[in-house]
Amino acid sequence: MISAYVLGSTPYFMNAHRPLFTVVTPTFNRAHTLGRVYASLCNQTWQDFEWVIVDDGSTDCTRAKVLEWQREARFPIHYVWQKNQHKKTAFNRGVRKAEGELVVALDSDDSLDKDALASMMSAWYGIPEAERHRYVAITGLCARPDGSIVGDRYPHDVVDATALDMTFKYSVGGEKFGCMRRDVLLEFPFPEEIAGFVPESLVWRAIARAGYMTRFVNQVFRVYYDSADSLSRQREGQQHALGLWLLAQDTVVECLPWFRYQPRAFLMAAARYTRFYLHLRAASLPQPRGRSLRGTAPRLLVYAMWPVGALLYMRDRVRM
Repeated sequence: MISAYVLGSTPYFMNAHRPLFTVVTPTFNRAHTLGRVYASLCNQTWQDFEWVIVDDGSTDCTRAKVLEWQREARFPIHYVWQKNQHKKTAFNRGVRKAEGELVVALDSDDSLDKDALASMMSAWYGIPEAERHRYVAITGLCARPDGSIVGDRYPHDVVDATALDMTFKYSVGGEKFGCMRRDVLLEFPFPEEIAGFVPESLVWRAIARAGYMTRFVNQVFRVYYDSADSLSRQREGQQHALGLWLLAQDTVVECLPWFRYQPRAFLMAAARYTRFYLHLRAASLPQPRGRSLRGTAPRLLVYAMWPVGALLYMRDRVRM
């Protein structure tokens, strides 16, 4: 059972108004970077939002800093503490706590462009009201502190598509950022029963397969800081083998309708299926139930790429 305590918001904001946005920030021992998030929220040109911080068992001064910010902030700040579990669990809890229509998942070491929420609001209301039920998100770009764009731009300044179409049909890659409907995130939570790292794209793909569209815009919403302990620096080899195997399994089993757009990407996913399966077997870790390799085409892909996957696994073992 999760033990938790919740600190109230700044009293001035204790009213029945529902904000458009809830910014959800899972954090763990990031008091030294969380101030960057807070400063960027204070500087937003659109102030109709609340901030939900879910502390995943920090032992630093995070709580004290949040108490100080609650006394001075012009927006509501909610603080939830739980025993250390995982970022995905903290995020799910933040979504349940959220009151906003749209959730902005902001890491505890990044910041928002000052016009990010205003631009997201404009893009969201730019979708005709009668059509919004078909859309789940507004997604824009990330930039580094020097202003350079992370990853690819979208093929047009405004593109309406599913997340799967953007990945495979349009071949747009790299870190992206935006807001998502809270009600849909409640319907598609991160799988807490799976231990450790679970790629976010597994959730975004499931939402896309359910038919939800995203409005993609070539606007910078997030300033991305690549810290030494970020997951992006750790997502190879045995440490995150289960999550990476799940992503490969999802690609070759669930995403085959997009094979014609990027066959090479599917072949490499089939090789990674074997690569990380061998890591799981070496670590005596079981595969999650209901995630087996099924169907003729996925089996043929994996069997054809088995030698490549085995070689990648052996390379990992040599480097360990």
